Amino acid sequence: MSLPVEIAFGIYLGIVTGVVPALVAGTLGFVFKYVTDVTIPGLGVVVLSLAIAGINGGLLALNDETIRSSERAPAVLTAIVVVLMLSLYAHAQGDRLGSSVPKRISLQRLRDRTLSTDVIELVGGRGRVSVEVTGEVNDMEGYPPLPAETRQAIRDGEWTFPADLPLTELESRLAERLQTELDLADATVRIDEQARATVAAAPPTGALSKRVPEGKRAVSVAALVPTGIARGDVVRVIASDLDVKGTVLAARSSGDVDPKAAAGGESGTDDTPPSDDAVRTDGGTVPVAPPPTATAPTTTGGEGRVTVAVDRADATALLRAERGRVLVLSRGTRREYELTTLLRRAGKRFRKVSVVAGGPLDGHTIGDADVREAYDVAVLAAHHESWTIAPSGSQSLSAGDDLFVVGSRDAIDRFAEVAA
Repeated sequence: MSLPVEIAFGIYLGIVTGVVPALVAGTLGFVFKYVTDVTIPGLGVVVLSLAIAGINGGLLALNDETIRSSERAPAVLTAIVVVLMLSLYAHAQGDRLGSSVPKRISLQRLRDRTLSTDVIELVGGRGRVSVEVTGEVNDMEGYPPLPAETRQAIRDGEWTFPADLPLTELESRLAERLQTELDLADATVRIDEQARATVAAAPPTGALSKRVPEGKRAVSVAALVPTGIARGDVVRVIASDLDVKGTVLAARSSGDVDPKAAAGGESGTDDTPPSDDAVRTDGGTVPVAPPPTATAPTTTGGEGRVTVAVDRADATALLRAERGRVLVLSRGTRREYELTTLLRRAGKRFRKVSVVAGGPLDGHTIGDADVREAYDVAVLAAHHESWTIAPSGSQSLSAGDDLFVVGSRDAIDRFAEVAA
């Protein structure tokens, strides 16, 4: 036979006998790289492939005597080259696959799905996605049906999240926001790759009881409700000889004023000037009622009822009262914030500094160092074994003591450079 025919026959013979060596080489290359991160040397692949191919060739030679003929040498050499090429290529691909496959694959990671790039918006260089609630908001089994306004609020709400989160995390976050913002008892969410959400929710159950603090009781009292009362306000309820302080859990007013209540009838008010105790506040600024919102509803004023959380001992007595007067107490302001405001208005700043070793304050008292006159700053507090507020001139200082000083910005900078 001619040489081209022998070469073609060798290629055919190499493909037939090289399939099994190639599969073995590729599998071993993947396993070794994935498990041990070691690449099998090329010489080992050649020896292994020739051994397996020899077995296959021997089996073929038993079936076809012409293969054993010396005239078939070109075909045999070509077959050996083809077998080695297939084996080395399969080993290289298996080795590459073993290095790219993650070493740890969990069921959670396999379940993680991602959003389609079509629904991602770039805002400030970061991806953002707006989840749209599609279809009907379903009821949850075992719960009462959702009110129509709650269904509408879920469908019309704007639910925006970072786009780099997996869909499972987006589902849990949307369910959490629904429960928090709409006070739902439970919610389940399913989001697809196009950011379309299917929601099933349960209406609030026991919403008032969840807001009652431990050890308190909720009592409702009919009264002339002030305008702007919201959940969380602290009020005093005055009824006959009872004066109870509590936290507002719920309030409702009609906006209408009872003429008898306004004239001092059943509401407990009268047309005589109230006593000093009745109108005295406990400090702070004049409270300004916030505008009504969906998350913090406020009353419009007028006749209504207020539900307050009071102590157990006061709850029984308050239940006997038919009406009461509601006085809203000021929560006051933080005095330290007021001090900071006053200092900034006067152009002063304050800073925490530490006494340096060997400086003019180390081993001296505040009076000896003449801090105010020498550095134009005043020491508000000093820490030497313990904190001292407004320390006197006899306060001793040493290296490492902390000071709060007040003064102009330039004066504090000069003081920090020299003494602290």
